[in-house]
Amino acid sequence: MASITLKTPHSGDYEQPTGLFINNEFVKAVDGKTFEVINPTDETVICSVQEASEKDVDLAVAAARKAFQGEWRLKTTPEQRGKYLVNLADLFEENMDLLAAVESLDNGKAITMAKGDVGACVGCLRYYGGWADKIEGKVVDTSPDAFNYIRKEPIGVCGQIIPWNFPLLMWAWKIGPAVATGNCVVIKTAEQTPLSALVACTLIKKAGFPPGVINVISGFGKIAGAALSSHMDVDKVAFTGSTVVGRQIMKAAAGSNLKRVTLELGGKSPNIVFADADIDNAISWVNFGIYYNHGQCCCAGSRVYVQEGIYDKFIQRFKERAAKNAVGDPFHEDTFQGPQVSQLQFDRIMGYIEEGKKAGATVEVGGNRIGTKGFFIEPTIFSNVTEDMKIVQEEIFGPVCTVSKFKTKEEVIELGNNTTYGLAAAVHTTNLNTAIEVANSLKAGTVWVNSYNSLHWQLPFGGVKESGHGRELGEAALDNYLQTKTVSIRLGDALFG
Repeated sequence: MASITLKTPHSGDYEQPTGLFINNEFVKAVDGKTFEVINPTDETVICSVQEASEKDVDLAVAAARKAFQGEWRLKTTPEQRGKYLVNLADLFEENMDLLAAVESLDNGKAITMAKGDVGACVGCLRYYGGWADKIEGKVVDTSPDAFNYIRKEPIGVCGQIIPWNFPLLMWAWKIGPAVATGNCVVIKTAEQTPLSALVACTLIKKAGFPPGVINVISGFGKIAGAALSSHMDVDKVAFTGSTVVGRQIMKAAAGSNLKRVTLELGGKSPNIVFADADIDNAISWVNFGIYYNHGQCCCAGSRVYVQEGIYDKFIQRFKERAAKNAVGDPFHEDTFQGPQVSQLQFDRIMGYIEEGKKAGATVEVGGNRIGTKGFFIEPTIFSNVTEDMKIVQEEIFGPVCTVSKFKTKEEVIELGNNTTYGLAAAVHTTNLNTAIEVANSLKAGTVWVNSYNSLHWQLPFGGVKESGHGRELGEAALDNYLQTKTVSIRLGDALFG
């Protein structure tokens, strides 16, 4: 197995796999190419990993196809599939400190947040382990001389492309429902954050999965991701990432074999605070809604709307709260916000901050780089914005939000929906009627009331409009990986005509 000994402040020395995980083994890329993985905290090279090309995608897909048509489909019972997922969840739990440490090293995520992510992986994998033997069809009575039944069958080989902001969590979100329903998968991790997923791969064989069921490749979207999306032997592709790339994946799927596609894409989510809200509670959740995971969250509450009666008070209190967020070394236990994931992402966010300043928006707090090493950005709040500004309309994907004033419920519903996205939203109020009316009127896949980012593996998550289609998590995610077959049997001796 290709690996290198690395060290984190949290876990000490550990063995980091660097190969492609195909057929339950770590292997070198066919072309022998590698790419460097950068530490976002200090901008040093952590290590190099094997880079998948189209040839490696072919090998991974072939391994998945062989498993699907062989032992996995013909001999593995639903109960066994569930047991493997539960075993994997147990192994994640046993190795939580290591997995979280590698996540922090590679992604820059605060170690406490990384542990939370691993805990959510455990819950997600166990949840879908419980679903594996509960995939049911039905019998439909149409006439006395016919016996009809409807089967729910796995789609086959599923390509899954995951992002860099939640490397392990997205790994679990994708594997759980796909494997529970009997599919085999090829996952491409983000080129910025391949390391924690490769460590997780060491647990797959231990959990009992046969070769070829779960294959994980490291590589670039324009090469490996494109090859997976357009592959003629991939039956379905699931993608989490930007709307721009989501469009490309849909085109690739349509231009190849019309494979099924599910997309969980970007967002520009409204976080609405009414005058009757518990202001301390609202500020706490608004702060968490935008600065959680360094603002690198597709459902981040980046557009904050505050009713005019409490606007000035809210701005002052929110500034004070944001300034208290501990930004720094992700391995310090009190750190809330680590570095942005890469130089590219850092430059993009700083570009939006400068754009906001030039457009005339007011920087209430933040707006600057922290230090000279690592991709750290101050938590930033803009006020005095207009709806046509780029910082209001475009996804920044960083620790930057705008705060706007509104008068009426009707006005804020219109403002909340004034975007091409529709992933998430939140409403803060003590009035139940207001909460329900506004939640029902917002065009979003998830609406939180008096909280934010309250995700759970039992609850469906996904978007409308340009935030994608299909749902992750919950029972709804199973539908992404199942197809319906009708079998109709004629009974008796009746002849046609």
